Amino acid sequence: MRGAPLALLALAVAMSGCSDGRLSPAAERGRQVYLAHCIACHNTDPAQPGPVGPPVKGSPRELLEAKVLKGSYPPGYAPKRPTKVMVPIPAVAPEIDALTEYLRR
Repeated sequence: MRGAPLALLALAVAMSGCSDGRLSPAAERGRQVYLAHCIACHNTDPAQPGPVGPPVKGSPRELLEAKVLKGSYPPGYAPKRPTKVMVPIPAVAPEIDALTEYLRR
């Protein structure tokens, strides 16, 4: 049991490093949304390809609205991957600005 407090301290230090302290509050909220909804298919690092989804860093709001909320692409957009496995996630609608802010960085 002596190691338990030390283990908890190590865990707390590790968890504190999970967030980039330089993010604005909106971008931090977007990071939380991304981690909760996107990393099943996309990489935890949005600049890298995921197991199913492509890199999404820098994705414009127009693309996020179309793909995340409606399951489509904006007019004239050429997808990075020809798959159609992503389903809409309408629950993200209230957080689309925060998600856009996070992916913009």
